[in-house]
Amino acid sequence: MQWVLKVKYLHDYKLELEFNDGLVKSIDLSDVVGGTGIFAPLKNIDYFKKVSIDSCGNSICWENGADICPDVLYELKQ
Repeated sequence: MQWVLKVKYLHDYKLELEFNDGLVKSIDLSDVVGGTGIFAPLKNIDYFKKVSIDSCGNSICWENGADICPDVLYELKQ
């Protein structure tokens, strides 16, 4: 299983992630934000920028409880 050690906001809906195996990659989450439900607030770019590492220390999350499985993030194309 993978987990995220660091997250850095880049621009738009793009983040740079560092994983426990040393992989560093940039991902675009523009397909994840918006719509309805827990990911809707992320469409606001100022809110999206508030991304952090969750309290368990294994993935990214936002204040409203939205999070994304680290294995999913690992498999996303750069």
